[in-house]
Amino acid sequence: MSLKLFLSLLIVYEKREWAGSQFLRLTDRQTNNIMDQPKIERLLRLMKMLTGNRTYSIEEISQRLEMSIRTIYRYIDTFRNAGFVVKKQNDTVRLDKSSPYFKDISQLIHFSEEEAYILKSAIESIDENNLLKQNLKKKLYTIYDYKILAQTVVHEKNSQNVNQLIEAIENRQQVVLCNYSSANSKIIRDRHVEVFSFTTNYVQVWGYDIEKRKNKLFKTDRIEFVQLLPDKWQYESEHTSGYIDIFRISSFERYPIKLKLGLRSALLLVEEYPLSEQYLTKISDNEWILKTEVCSYEGVGRFVMGLLNDIEIVESKELADFVQNKIKMYSVSKSPKVSKVSKSSKVSKISRVS
Repeated sequence: MSLKLFLSLLIVYEKREWAGSQFLRLTDRQTNNIMDQPKIERLLRLMKMLTGNRTYSIEEISQRLEMSIRTIYRYIDTFRNAGFVVKKQNDTVRLDKSSPYFKDISQLIHFSEEEAYILKSAIESIDENNLLKQNLKKKLYTIYDYKILAQTVVHEKNSQNVNQLIEAIENRQQVVLCNYSSANSKIIRDRHVEVFSFTTNYVQVWGYDIEKRKNKLFKTDRIEFVQLLPDKWQYESEHTSGYIDIFRISSFERYPIKLKLGLRSALLLVEEYPLSEQYLTKISDNEWILKTEVCSYEGVGRFVMGLLNDIEIVESKELADFVQNKIKMYSVSKSPKVSKVSKSSKVSKISRVS
């Protein structure tokens, strides 16, 4: 939608000779025909609200955009004078999509069904863990609304649930995640929550668990169906998104780690977890240092155990103990040994015993 809005405003601006000075009359005392960046930004933000799926009253717009009611009416007059159709219903106002330029813009960025299928197939062919794929989806699908994006990004069986969650977030409604399957408790039951933020590609959603009085991350594919409730958010001040580490583990706790990686493990790390690249430092042609924070030792532990010959745990005795215990648990024939760590250095190393 942002591309539509931006192009629409540009077209209007280019036609200022037709619209005359009225389109550029953004203040009570306009002295020139140049719009500065803050005014353009305010116009774009207002246009986005006036053309979205939801309608707003002038008072709601004033609160959300932190503009005076007088300024909003002045900007609405600007749109009307430029040829846009302004529709009022009760106390709400919006720009009608039958306005001039909207049709031209939609034709400019519209994909036919065949074009859309080819484009979607090309993007989906990129590896799921590739950051490029995520960026392409974000940039290309901002043309459409969130619900169309959800239908493209998530699996078909989850799209209806994701659409319901999007509606709940937009309208600030409480929901029930019906028959939610928890991997931690291994219990299937309903969860009464206030969802407020998605992770990448709608895989998970942050929500405030009203029963537990805490923020949690819920996987969308573990929800059987979503029930929208008439109740509005009551705990918005408590909504807090936790941290997601480079291994895609989430928590509100973080633990520092430092690893020395060989060439193979460094390449695999970036391929599997693209966000890790920003935390890697090259120290030689075949060695890298990974220094970051993790939400738990589960994700990084799995990675280390798969490449024991190529990874050294430089800092975090807790991680070394975690890996050692996991290997013992799975009865691996070749158990790791942990080098002695001085109290001053607090350095651990795991190597495979020959």
